[in-house]
Amino acid sequence: MDAQGRGRADDIDPADQWVLNPDTGDYELRLGPSAPQSGVPAPRRPRPSEAAPPARGRTEASGRSRPETPGRAVPPPRRRRGAPEEPLPGRRGRRPAKKAPKSKKILLWTGGAMAFVLVAGSGAAYFYIEHLNDNIASVSDDGASTGGFQKDKAINILLIGTDKRTGKGNGSYGDAGSVGHADTTILLHVSKDRSNATALSIPRDLITDVPDCPTTQEDGTRKIIPGTQQVRFNTSLGQDGRTPSCTMRTVTELTGVKPDNFMVADFNAVKTLTSAVGGVEVCVGKDLDDPDSHLKLSKGTHTIEGEQALAFVRTRHAVGFGGDLSRIGLQQQFLSALMRKLKSNDTLTSPSKMLDLAEAGTKALTVDSQLDSIGKLKDLGLELGKLNTKNLTFTTVPVIDNPTEKVKATVVLNESTAPQVFDMIKNDVSFTAVKEQKKKEAAAVAARLKGTKAPASEVRVRILNGGAVAGSAQETLSWLQNEEGVAKSENAGNAPASLAKTTLEYAPDQADQARRLADIMGLSGSAMKPGESVTNSQGVPAMTLTLGKDFEGAGVSLTAPSKAPEGVQKSTADKVECAK
Repeated sequence: MDAQGRGRADDIDPADQWVLNPDTGDYELRLGPSAPQSGVPAPRRPRPSEAAPPARGRTEASGRSRPETPGRAVPPPRRRRGAPEEPLPGRRGRRPAKKAPKSKKILLWTGGAMAFVLVAGSGAAYFYIEHLNDNIASVSDDGASTGGFQKDKAINILLIGTDKRTGKGNGSYGDAGSVGHADTTILLHVSKDRSNATALSIPRDLITDVPDCPTTQEDGTRKIIPGTQQVRFNTSLGQDGRTPSCTMRTVTELTGVKPDNFMVADFNAVKTLTSAVGGVEVCVGKDLDDPDSHLKLSKGTHTIEGEQALAFVRTRHAVGFGGDLSRIGLQQQFLSALMRKLKSNDTLTSPSKMLDLAEAGTKALTVDSQLDSIGKLKDLGLELGKLNTKNLTFTTVPVIDNPTEKVKATVVLNESTAPQVFDMIKNDVSFTAVKEQKKKEAAAVAARLKGTKAPASEVRVRILNGGAVAGSAQETLSWLQNEEGVAKSENAGNAPASLAKTTLEYAPDQADQARRLADIMGLSGSAMKPGESVTNSQGVPAMTLTLGKDFEGAGVSLTAPSKAPEGVQKSTADKVECAK
């Protein structure tokens, strides 16, 4: 069944049940009087040829089946994906559906090669929400995540597209027996204030270490899958029974960023989602003909969907240098185009597309156990929907050819630029240089870092450990006294509370001392906190340096990079780019 037919029951298109109310200007869900129907589109029924396990019905504790109120629809039993369904009972009369508030049109982002999907949280009745919940498959995060995203913090979602060939028409693509490696991986970072985001692509052929991975088995037991060193990144999933939680651990080891959640999708996701929105517009700067991916496009602009969209994101031999890095650029272009289509009025104002997207999006997803319901996905979508596409930057982990190979097939980290990119994400720094954020940081730096600096010998400071590893205060004290000449410093023990960031508090008449210490330690202007002095053990006024969780050791700069390093390729989701 194509994506436009998803959600139909008894050959009735759900879009035909949405009627424009001329009095309100809004679409309303109205049921035809000719036949008993449920108040919402019924879930897809499998074709007769499809094999499916029997559905699990719910019964009361006594063993008797649950009675139904005559003439009134009740929630269907929850089922596993692929199970046959029973039709919902009819209604004796027509009940007007609730009006769909415009404020609840939700932008929702999903995994791997499709990453972003729109879900209509309005107008859908309880039954349909339950059906969508049953569409979603979930697996354990095995303790590899932060425990789930939070509304008042920056968000890091790991999006994984697998090369598993399951699904109709996918067996002809390359390795039909693939266990499902991490073929496309994107670490999506959304800033705490939701003003900007970075989508960081991780090359599948990047040589890295895969750590030991505690993994929940199908029977509920846990097994530790041994790690491997200096292997392709894509083996972090599928290989030796590794699950997405292992890819999550590998990303944490690689970047220093611990994801909040993960989402996984296979080939079918690209096909169903693009069909659900009526295709996405892409641009190619030359004629493309790739027999391996089955892509054939002439130079210019095209609207692609279904199999053609899948061929577009899979092609590599026809673009760039013909490798995986060239394909990553093409995938980023595709995702930008898909996101623009999802946020367009053409999609937002179409009830038919909204329903198709809800169906396609939930069927396309495998999520972690912290994100396993429409309610949780809706909350995430509301947070991500605050973002303006012009402030979403696509970039790729900086890499170079593997120097140990004569025939270049893999890549390794570019150690001169990759750490800076990872630090920007860890410190919530925008790649798009959001104007307001840049002005605030510039003002803080100008006001607190510029001016005269006192000699190191005149700097008086008390050092507190406010979240750094044990012993950090003493380590810093020794370094300041023995290597930097800050003799008038002392270890004041532990701070009363933990801090995420290292801070330096000082009185107005200590500003020159503060600037000197900031210069020595690599503190940013935002780390300097004008306030009050304290009395040290000698009875003399001193500043207070509190080492936060970001402290990585004496002599390690605490200034986060303010812009992407030179040479790092990046693009934003609001701009149309042509594949070459």
